[in-house]
Amino acid sequence: MQWWLTVTESWWVRLLLGMLGSVLIAGAAYRRQSLSGSGALSAAVMGSAFVTLGGPVWFGCLIMFFVTSSAWSSWKRRHRAKQQAEASYAKGSRRDAGQVWANGGLGLALCLAHAIWPDPLWLFAFVGVMASANADTWATEIGALSRSAPRALIGWHRVEPGTSGGVTFLGSSAAFAGAGLIGLTGAVLAVVAPLAQQVSAPPFTLQLGVVLAVIGAIAGLVGAFVDSWLGAVCQVMYRCRSCGKETERAQHCDVPAEQIRGWRWMTNDVVNLLAAAVAGLLAVLLAFLWI
Repeated sequence: MQWWLTVTESWWVRLLLGMLGSVLIAGAAYRRQSLSGSGALSAAVMGSAFVTLGGPVWFGCLIMFFVTSSAWSSWKRRHRAKQQAEASYAKGSRRDAGQVWANGGLGLALCLAHAIWPDPLWLFAFVGVMASANADTWATEIGALSRSAPRALIGWHRVEPGTSGGVTFLGSSAAFAGAGLIGLTGAVLAVVAPLAQQVSAPPFTLQLGVVLAVIGAIAGLVGAFVDSWLGAVCQVMYRCRSCGKETERAQHCDVPAEQIRGWRWMTNDVVNLLAAAVAGLLAVLLAFLWI
């Protein structure tokens, strides 16, 4: 990968390459209905920034999150169980700008911080953040297909599929797998990719890469459970005045729904952002204790 160092010595070259690649990927996602118009525009801007500010480890984790999550959404979209669960979600599987920035905005801020003040801890935080986003998405997409009814994280009683704060064994297993994939991706790229030399001094070692992979998996899984806890306790929830169904949507069955709990500003996007922040902080704390 020495060619990458030669071609991308200038920031404007990285910007152009980032814009080209991001527009192509976002455009393809828009055509496949994985992104809305605002989501595609936001993804193109975000991807361009990651390529310009960071190295392969940064935008590699972002791409891995986006591609795998979109693939699960596309593959499972036709399943009736998932369609029933999505009826309660505030938004469908076609991500808009709010979802894109909630899942990747904090990671981009960490990438920018590393570009200004290089330190390996930024990378640990970033991998924790992206692992949490991937874990939550995998748990949502795959967990909706669970044959057993989800249980509320608070109280452990059975709840309807799609209920915020509901967890299943299948969804939790998917969360761990999604978090582990991001941890492994970050570790491999940090050790192998040439621009990983910018991550730390001395260079990222194989042993440090293993630590990063393990911490990413742990932090991402914890972030997914924090997301479920916030969803059960703090996220705004409504009850449809027409069908009586509990939902994240302020309007259901074409009528305004009644707020039954949570704070109005605590939407699913805010919950995702806060859970990712907790995962990032946990990853930094574990790095301090482990290294």
